[in-house]
Amino acid sequence: MFKIREIAMTRRFTRILTAVAATSTLTLAASGANAETWRYAFEEAIDEVQGVFAQKFKEEVEANSDHTVQLFPYGTLGESADTMEQAQAGILQFVDQSPGFTGSLIPEAQVFFVPYLLPQDTETLGEFFRTSKAINEMFPELYAEQGLELLTMFPEGEVCMTTQEPVSSPEDLNEVKFRVMTNPLLVESYKSFGATPTPLPWGEVYGALQTGIIQGQENPMFFIESTKMYEVTEVITCAGHNNFTTAVMANKDFYDGLSEDDQQVIQNATEVAFDHIIDYQKGLHDESIEKITAAKPDMQVNVLSEEERQPFVDAGEQVEATFLEMTGDGGQRILDQLKADLDAVTD
Repeated sequence: MFKIREIAMTRRFTRILTAVAATSTLTLAASGANAETWRYAFEEAIDEVQGVFAQKFKEEVEANSDHTVQLFPYGTLGESADTMEQAQAGILQFVDQSPGFTGSLIPEAQVFFVPYLLPQDTETLGEFFRTSKAINEMFPELYAEQGLELLTMFPEGEVCMTTQEPVSSPEDLNEVKFRVMTNPLLVESYKSFGATPTPLPWGEVYGALQTGIIQGQENPMFFIESTKMYEVTEVITCAGHNNFTTAVMANKDFYDGLSEDDQQVIQNATEVAFDHIIDYQKGLHDESIEKITAAKPDMQVNVLSEEERQPFVDAGEQVEATFLEMTGDGGQRILDQLKADLDAVTD
């Protein structure tokens, strides 16, 4: 039923494929001859930022075409590695995945984990992602090499750390087992910060914090609140070191095979969903803090001063050098263009 490239299929992958195929068959049977059902997976719950983006995308596609978009929130089709494999195979038409999980696939995408590269202001970030030459012209070529059509990237909010003890300097992270995504540069970042980075799939993080296997993790504030990470940690520290970035992609063979009208429907839906998600996030960080402190009044929420951040900034300079060692001239071109794009929206 699906044209599947040569990939190693695990039992879980086979079950996922069977479930998706069965659901799609039923949906297509009820559709018109020219209508299609497009499958879209993302890394968060339906009511979290990626899910809000996906719902707006779905709404726009269905309002302006005969097609249906079927949404698969996190966990429905496995972990992030599973959904990326399915998107590349053409089983999924769309996938939303952070460069944190595609760093080994597209090394240059790790640039978003260079500490203190991105600003934290939502409006400035929105303008940067909307106009960046690196994002809108250079990255699509890199994603295309992996069989993916990059539709957009967007920010999800300032990343903050949750730990068992207060953090006001890199020394406070010494020997702290800190969960990171399976991303080589993020591992290097937390090494430079003094921690012991521990890559783990997201589904294992809550239990690992609860049992003491790890003592810390990082995420945007809305995600810390919605996943209740505050229940198994005692302190939230915002050091301003990063803003979570994610990328929405289509399977390239699927996208290239569409009519110009359908491609335009997708582009328009992407633009509308992008504007919607930037607006949706205004005030979300502070609202999430209020919810956390209401649920757990003794939770410490600390925002580091410029003086306290400086040692982290200094450590981040080595991470930038490591990024360039990993990616060579291609990484240098991406980094230089990103900095020029940032200058254009912050001057």
